Amino acid sequence: MKVSLVGAGPGDKGLLTFKGAERIQSADVILFDRHVGEEIIDMIPDSAEKIDVGKTAGRHPVPQDDINRMLLEKAEQGLNVVRLKGGDPFVFGRGGEELELLAEHGIPFEVIPGVSSAIAAPTHAGIPVTHRDWASSLHIITGHAKKNSDPRIDYDALIRTKGTLVFLMGLAFIGDICANCIAAGMDRDMPAAIVENATTGMQRKFVGTVETLPAMARENNVASPAVIIIGKVCTLSDRCDWVSKKPLLGRRVIVARAKAGRSNLSDRLREAGCYVTELSGAKITPLTSPGCHLEQTLEKINAYSWLVFTSGVGVNVFFDYLRKKGLDIRALHHLKVACVGSETEKELNERGVRAAYCPSEYNGAALSGGLSELVKSGERLFIARAKDGAEELTQILTDMGLAFDDVAIYEKTPGERKIIDPSADLAAFTSSSAVEWFVRSAANMDLSKTKAVCIGDRTANTAKSYGMKVYISDQATVDSMVNKIKELCV
Repeated sequence: MKVSLVGAGPGDKGLLTFKGAERIQSADVILFDRHVGEEIIDMIPDSAEKIDVGKTAGRHPVPQDDINRMLLEKAEQGLNVVRLKGGDPFVFGRGGEELELLAEHGIPFEVIPGVSSAIAAPTHAGIPVTHRDWASSLHIITGHAKKNSDPRIDYDALIRTKGTLVFLMGLAFIGDICANCIAAGMDRDMPAAIVENATTGMQRKFVGTVETLPAMARENNVASPAVIIIGKVCTLSDRCDWVSKKPLLGRRVIVARAKAGRSNLSDRLREAGCYVTELSGAKITPLTSPGCHLEQTLEKINAYSWLVFTSGVGVNVFFDYLRKKGLDIRALHHLKVACVGSETEKELNERGVRAAYCPSEYNGAALSGGLSELVKSGERLFIARAKDGAEELTQILTDMGLAFDDVAIYEKTPGERKIIDPSADLAAFTSSSAVEWFVRSAANMDLSKTKAVCIGDRTANTAKSYGMKVYISDQATVDSMVNKIKELCV
């Protein structure tokens, strides 16, 4: 039993600390805020209870006292509780208030710091908050007081410091903030900036002066979350900017996949600046209980000449099972390995295994067709793949008269549906089943307006059957899909 206050950072899951990620993975229950990034929410294990206690300005569907009480009640049930908070728990995050009740009742707790948007927003806007020539101090101020009362900021004292001023939760009061700075003696031409959705693919920044910034925010419909930065360091924004150079910044892409888990495609698109919404159509459940088909097949492994994988998931489930059971990989030394697609091959390479055959086309027909030419008389194939996998592969092998055992080592179960963003620039599909899941989730969308980037002909044909405008990556690789998306969006 323990409560962990975890700072989730400003939105980008790459800025979540390693310890914070560990606590999320081991939690029984997680209470999370509105500004926790969607990518981080997706990291919460299926086994954990998720409780949304998010707040917006002027709207607190779950009052703070109720949050404090829930933390206490869940901990008293003997659960490992994570309170997941945007930014850092102790930087205007009310983390101290949440700990007071726990301390009164003797509940053990810990606080795991997070990257505050007060630092991350200027950094991602190319604004160094301190600089030997411009500012020797940094001041972080909340623009939002308790129950919307006067925050009673001593502007005179702040202006005298000649340091960088960073205002959090101040968008609704930006006019007052800037006017008070000027009234306290700040030059009207003092450089100032506002950064919206910092660290995400929808980040925007606007640089002006303390006099012009309120109108700039209003004219550009800047919305929360936004960070206000005032000081001479803002003049360095263009020179030190690195985020705006990302080729896909501001582009919205839906990555639809047949399976849950980490997506290399999503990661690569985010690196290029995309705002990615992931649709995972299925959760993966390994079929590796005692006495399973995989266990029975491995007991007679010497009867096989080929080991065949049709997905990276299958590779990972198979080799994870060997490791957990303490089985010696050298027992597979006599097997030739075949796989479909470069991404599956990459997973094999990560395990120190080289494929003897991988077709250039990303489909079961190409795999089975190639095997029919390579498999010798008397050789038997061990196909390790999903339960209810496509019949195309096994049907062709049967027609060719090849001997094989089709072994289900994992199964797919329906994942959680998400609301699809109709303003997305395009959707990316890595399989036909991903297209099907997207279509089920997009019940009210005009699919004829959807630009679909597909990894192969079979996936493309499925997307075409629903009227989508289809583009096929030049190769069946993540790199090629990213390049195709850049070609369409840049």
